[in-house]
Amino acid sequence: MDEKIGNRPHGCQMQNRSVANLTGVREVVSFDENQIVMDTDMGLLTMKGKDLHVSRLTVEKGEVDIRGSIDSLAYSSNEAYRKEGQSLFARLFK
Repeated sequence: MDEKIGNRPHGCQMQNRSVANLTGVREVVSFDENQIVMDTDMGLLTMKGKDLHVSRLTVEKGEVDIRGSIDSLAYSSNEAYRKEGQSLFARLFK
């Protein structure tokens, strides 16, 4: 069964560089207190900062809420990541 998520509108709403609400997120690839990497329809999104926490993740809707001190957002190509063909959980539980 192919679980392909259709293109959803991608958006990022940020308040005072301390709260970010994102839509159109396919997967949270990795995260720690200083960096969160997300796979979106627009590419891999890397968010850097301090004390970053994923406060809400709704995979079905593609929504992520992040809290912390946000310093930067950067997009990059996600083609190589998608070609790997494995989800985060598949890579963790090899």
